[in-house]
Amino acid sequence: MRKLTLTAAAAALLFAATSCNNSSSSDTAQTDTAKTEAVATGKEYTADVAATVIKWRGVHKGGMNPRYGTLNITNGTVSVDNGKVTGGSFVVDLNTLKVDSASVGSGEGKKPADLEGHLKSPDFFDAAKYPTAKFAITGVEAFDAAKDKSLLEGATNIVSGNLTLKDSTLNIKFPAKITVADNGVTVEAKFTVDRTSWGLNYKAEGDPANWLISKDFELDINLKAVQK
Repeated sequence: MRKLTLTAAAAALLFAATSCNNSSSSDTAQTDTAKTEAVATGKEYTADVAATVIKWRGVHKGGMNPRYGTLNITNGTVSVDNGKVTGGSFVVDLNTLKVDSASVGSGEGKKPADLEGHLKSPDFFDAAKYPTAKFAITGVEAFDAAKDKSLLEGATNIVSGNLTLKDSTLNIKFPAKITVADNGVTVEAKFTVDRTSWGLNYKAEGDPANWLISKDFELDINLKAVQK
C-alpha cells in the first residue's frame, strides 16, 4: 500500500525558526529509535491535500513574539480495517513553510519572508537539500483514559510513527483523535518534539544564539483523507 508519508512539524514538519515551549494545550511526544512501519490493511483513503492543515509554533527565549505558521502536505494515505486505522503515511513539503505575519512584531525589523528564508536555510531545515519531511505510521492503539493522559480533547488513540527530518529518522508517539466514516478519515493531533533530536541545531551546541531558541517546537495536525 502507499504510505501516508510531517512535518513535521515536521514537521514536520516541523517546524520553526524557533521552537515552542510546552504549552498547556500541547502533549509532549515520546521519542525513540525508528521502528518497522505498520502493515496497512483494509480500505485505503487518500489524503485531501487542500483540506489538510499543519500548523507549527515556536518560541524565542530572547523575548520576541512566538513564531507560528503553516506547512502543506504533498500526498498521503490512511488505511482502515474494521473501523480502525491500520497504517498510512504522508509527506510534507518544507518549501511551503509559511510564517504568519502576526507572529513577527512590527518593532523587530523583520518580515515573514525573512524568517521563512532563514527556516528553509541550512541553519535549520535546509529545504533545498532536504525538501520534504515524512511521517509513516508504525502503530495505532486505543486511548485508555485509565492509563493514558492527554491535553487533546477527545483523544481516541495513541499513534506512533517514524518522523524523518533531513537525514534523520526517529519514532514518535502521541495522542490523537481519529474519526472514521464511510467517506473519510480525520486525524487530529497536537504535540511538541525536541528539534535537536533530529540535529536541528542553530550554530554550535553551546552558542548563546542556539540557546535563545527553545529546543521544543509544536505541531498541530489536522489530516483529512477521503475515498477515491
